Amino acid sequence: MAARTALRPDAVLVQAVIAGALSFAHLHDLAAAAGQDGWKAWAYPVSVDLLLVAAWRRLRADRRSRLAWCWFAVALVASLGANVATAGLLDIQHPPAWLRVGVSGWPAIAFLGGTLLAHTTTPTPTAPISPAPTTPEAEPEIQEPTPPAREAVEPPAREEAPALPAAAEPADPAPVVPAALVAHARKVADDHQTRTGTAIDTDTLRSRLGVPPQLADAIAAQLT
Repeated sequence: MAARTALRPDAVLVQAVIAGALSFAHLHDLAAAAGQDGWKAWAYPVSVDLLLVAAWRRLRADRRSRLAWCWFAVALVASLGANVATAGLLDIQHPPAWLRVGVSGWPAIAFLGGTLLAHTTTPTPTAPISPAPTTPEAEPEIQEPTPPAREAVEPPAREEAPALPAAAEPADPAPVVPAALVAHARKVADDHQTRTGTAIDTDTLRSRLGVPPQLADAIAAQLT
């Protein structure tokens, strides 16, 4: 059975409890003097202490957070101001107007600070990049002298055989002219000679018949 840990009094813890209790009571008295009676006067010190705790927890996670330092200072000023105000600096029986306005507006200020502290992400620390391990420099290798290479004897170049002349491409065969086309061409040639008095040439015959040049030459050869 595990032995129970003995509770030992801690001076710092006792001092924190006393300071918290007194500050809690002073905030309650100040809120009650500003017109906040009943449970509302007890809610103000709870709100200030919760904002202090939220800001302190954020500072523990990120010491460089300006937002956490700002709201920690706001809550500390509210707590310290209540302690000073109830010490006789202000007439609590007749509180000034600015004190009533500040106490009335505190819930909205505390809600804004708590929301920002709760919903602002904490930057995650990046792991430092370790430098690549350095390898010792390799000693330069001493190259042994290589014997001179023998001159390679190039084989005699082979004589290329003369290229054979390319075979001449066969000429296009003469187109076959249908007899009906020849008869129609003869009528066109006779009509041209009757009108002009001269024989029709190959270009005029090709344009009148609408045939390719080779076919026009073949038709003109048959008309002569």
